[in-house]
Amino acid sequence: MRVAMIGTGYVGLVSGACFSNFGHDVVCVDKDAGKIARLKRGEIPIYEPGLEALVADNVKAGRLSFTTDLNAAVPDAEAVFIAVGTPSRRGDGFADLSYVFEAAAEIAAALKDYTVVVTKSTVPVSTCKKVETIIREKRPEAEFDVASNPEFLREGSAIEDFQRPDRVVVGTESERARNVMRALYRPLFLNDKTPFVFTSRETSELIKYAANAFLAMKITFINEMADLCEKSGADIQDVSRGIGLDGRIGSKFLNAGPGYGGSCFPKDTLALMRQADEFGAPSRLVESVIDVNNKRKKRMADKIIDAFGGVRGKTVAI
Repeated sequence: MRVAMIGTGYVGLVSGACFSNFGHDVVCVDKDAGKIARLKRGEIPIYEPGLEALVADNVKAGRLSFTTDLNAAVPDAEAVFIAVGTPSRRGDGFADLSYVFEAAAEIAAALKDYTVVVTKSTVPVSTCKKVETIIREKRPEAEFDVASNPEFLREGSAIEDFQRPDRVVVGTESERARNVMRALYRPLFLNDKTPFVFTSRETSELIKYAANAFLAMKITFINEMADLCEKSGADIQDVSRGIGLDGRIGSKFLNAGPGYGGSCFPKDTLALMRQADEFGAPSRLVESVIDVNNKRKKRMADKIIDAFGGVRGKTVAI
């Protein structure tokens, strides 16, 4: 199949390389001419074990290419993935969807035959509906469907996560779009161990946020237990192991530390909280997770400053 991947960030580049490794013809598109030039030279802008070799192999096989020209990549594609950034919007914490909507408008102008436009970026509930509206308004005659296909990639094991996932989630009400998505993921369909979850678009969009919020909650919970251990004389390592052996809880994300950070959990928990408020169904649990995590980072910084003495009030670079 022919695939266009809009965005060559972490999600777009890994997904594009993995789809090409499934045997599809993939064109990765990015407006950053410098990044595309580096990719064409075989230089990978992110560190992900195995990605450089995977990209090189599929470029050599003629299945993977890079361009800045969206208009050249989209018309022949059977599936077009939107994998652009959705950072927290400054001021209110909502996900900034400007890049998603900009990509949707450009895709609309380039559509030719029937195409499935897929949101791979992490987006709030009802984003697919807005993407469909944007395309429909610009191209009323276009033949297309919009689907949701959230990513669940962990940095450091993203290729393994894509090729041997815990599950593949696809949100669409169109059977025609489902067939296209089944064909894209056919190597995983042949593996009976891969669960496929077909849902509505809204459900698919929320699954991603709910998963990240739940994992962030586990991290925050074990950190609160660590605080209690410090006060009571208990051992947090043993507490973590003792509850993690319960199959209903599991041991992952139960390591006490400075709290969650990175590029996903902070923005996604905040965006979920804002969405919940907007829908009139506030999530006090997620709100508490964010508050506890923020306070923990500050408290740990204060402890480090106090431990080293004489640095309070100074600027320290690490």
